[in-house]
Amino acid sequence: QVQPVESGGGLVQAGGSLSLACAASGRTFPNYVMGWFRQAPGKEREFVSAISWSGDCTYYADSVKGRFTISRDNAKDTVYLQINSLKPEDTAVYYCAADGEYYCGDSYYYPAYWGQGTQVTVSS
Repeated sequence: QVQPVESGGGLVQAGGSLSLACAASGRTFPNYVMGWFRQAPGKEREFVSAISWSGDCTYYADSVKGRFTISRDNAKDTVYLQINSLKPEDTAVYYCAADGEYYCGDSYYYPAYWGQGTQVTVSS
């Protein structure tokens, strides 16, 4: 079992930055993929970013490329999502995901474990 716990959400003005963190407990952290999804009101959950256990493979949705950066610190069992140049359309609940099915280069990811989510609200 792996339990991801997100932190770092909040209210920020458009153009600003935010850093999300996800601390994972349970099975040894370095051995699985981690990722982020988001869900805006009235929309389906969107796969935003993922990072392999070694950190040498990352994925970003087209909507966030160039603005979001995913990273992980295996010593702290934590994955991060740095969000820059925030836009109102980035407003959503951001979910951390762990383990499951993901292959480097894929644009889809089927997590085995989910966090509870953290709200990010961008004001215009």
